[in-house]
Amino acid sequence: MAYHADALELEGKEILTWERFGEATQELARSVVDSGFLPDIIIAVARGGLLPAGALSYAMGVKLSDAINVEFYTDVHQTLPDPVLLAPMLDTESIAGRKLLVVDDVADSGRTLALVLELLRGFGAEARSAVIYAKPRSVVEPDFVWRATDEWIVFPWSAAPPVTAAG
Repeated sequence: MAYHADALELEGKEILTWERFGEATQELARSVVDSGFLPDIIIAVARGGLLPAGALSYAMGVKLSDAINVEFYTDVHQTLPDPVLLAPMLDTESIAGRKLLVVDDVADSGRTLALVLELLRGFGAEARSAVIYAKPRSVVEPDFVWRATDEWIVFPWSAAPPVTAAG
């Protein structure tokens, strides 16, 4: 199973530490709040957006949260042809007319974020997006971005290989 740090052949990498992640989510929360957009619900794009969304929900005092499961990356620099929604789906009836903040770790190609925003807006939600990192090639310009980079990003939650059974 791939993890972000296993791209050992890559020269330039952006490494996000746990401490810097805390600073990033506080700064990102500040930019959302200062914009005047106060979401009713924070929606994480699983898996990469789960930790940033949780941190933002605490930083902004937003108690309602949910997740939408999307698969796109299958390995380092390897993707499926298109992002795919995975079950279970979030409760779409409860989001109509609500303000949503869709959170992911990175807008790389932007295709996952575009899919999720289109889907949620199609259910009548006002959806905006927040990411820790945005890449210049993203097809979506997120509403809120902590940093822009063109390098491969090593996140603290995916810096080590998965834990497996001892054997």
